[in-house]
Amino acid sequence: MTAVVQLHQAFDHGAALRVPPAHDARNWRNLWAWLGDCGLGLDEPGAVQVLTPDGFSVARPGDWIVLSVSGDFHVARGGRRAWDA
Repeated sequence: MTAVVQLHQAFDHGAALRVPPAHDARNWRNLWAWLGDCGLGLDEPGAVQVLTPDGFSVARPGDWIVLSVSGDFHVARGGRRAWDA
């Protein structure tokens, strides 16, 4: 019998929303509704604090906020910080 060594945690598939640019009011309303009490606004335009299992994490436009099947939010950093015009 062969033993399998798991090097990474198994990914907990769920849903994700991308943090919109600061000027996108419609998608910000959707994001706030989705985050509920787990999201807090910041003074920095387009940034939001998200409650994760490790405490609050800042998400900025282009980052992904993932809601795992376990019900926890996670922030995944987007590759680009600039938005196309």
